[in-house]
Amino acid sequence: MLYLSTIMDLYNNEFLAYTISDTQTVEFVLETLRDACDGRETHDVILHSDQGSQYTSYAYQPLAKENGITTSMSRKGNCFDNAVIESFHSSPKSEEFATQLRATLTPSIIIEKVVNYMYYYNYIRPFSKLSCHSPVEYRTAAA
Repeated sequence: MLYLSTIMDLYNNEFLAYTISDTQTVEFVLETLRDACDGRETHDVILHSDQGSQYTSYAYQPLAKENGITTSMSRKGNCFDNAVIESFHSSPKSEEFATQLRATLTPSIIIEKVVNYMYYYNYIRPFSKLSCHSPVEYRTAAA
């Protein structure tokens, strides 16, 4: 079992950071948060997540606050705040792994497929809401 931790900018649906791990630990999501903050202005950013123990931890919340990030979590059983990211997480499963036989998917193959998919998603895949541009193209054009 592998886990994918992601942080997406809802402005253009670009992934700012992602981490792949075989465990769901606090350090796993902290690494993703650190990567997302690295070299970016994060003051007054709102970060939506679920109420998982990693996101409510005594390590995650202070790191977010230290970077000027306000965390936002819906009530339990209410996924509206992170519906976009929940929807995304089904995309690589259906687009990259639906036709693969489970026996042929080693951890290294899965990681390679996820890395390739994330690149495709950010730099190549057109979105109608972005005037048929990829997230990175849209951000670059808007800058």
